[in-house]
Amino acid sequence: MTTIEAPQQTRILVQTAAQICEEKKGEDTRILELDPIDAGLSDFFLVTSASNDRQAIAIADEIEHRLKKEFGVFPNSVEGRRKGDWILLDYVDFVVHVFLSERRAFYDIERLRKSARPLTPAEFESELKAALSARTLAARSKTSAKTKPVTVKAEAVKKPARGTAPKKTSVKNAALKKPAAKKKSTKA
Repeated sequence: MTTIEAPQQTRILVQTAAQICEEKKGEDTRILELDPIDAGLSDFFLVTSASNDRQAIAIADEIEHRLKKEFGVFPNSVEGRRKGDWILLDYVDFVVHVFLSERRAFYDIERLRKSARPLTPAEFESELKAALSARTLAARSKTSAKTKPVTVKAEAVKKPARGTAPKKTSVKNAALKKPAAKKKSTKA
């Protein structure tokens, strides 16, 4: 298992964007985990290809829409949407590149980032799940160590029997009751 430097929220956002690329039929979707020393500005590049400019715009629009709707996250900047041959969505911690296939081959962004670790969305998802489950187990072990079970004696808690309601006496009913008649004493 690898050490996770990037915040979990960023990893979840990247995974969601990668799933959107797959849903919109993006081709050869790759996640590049950038070297922290080399990158400086961003943790991940998400790179995908589209077969035409309309598909590229649709992928970029859906990523922007869903991340805004589901997480309240907006891109810091968007470039290339009008032309549609290379659309860049900059979310600061990660950058989405949606290329036309021929543009991607021309720029070969994966070659430019040789120190980056390439991952497929499936590999990235399995790493994310493993990291999240490890953090969950660690958090659970911390909370279970801090809390001690509390025992309550059964005698201390008395509940009324099922179907019975407690007796209620009202002041009004007590006042309406006639006092018992006094017996006359018979002394002769």
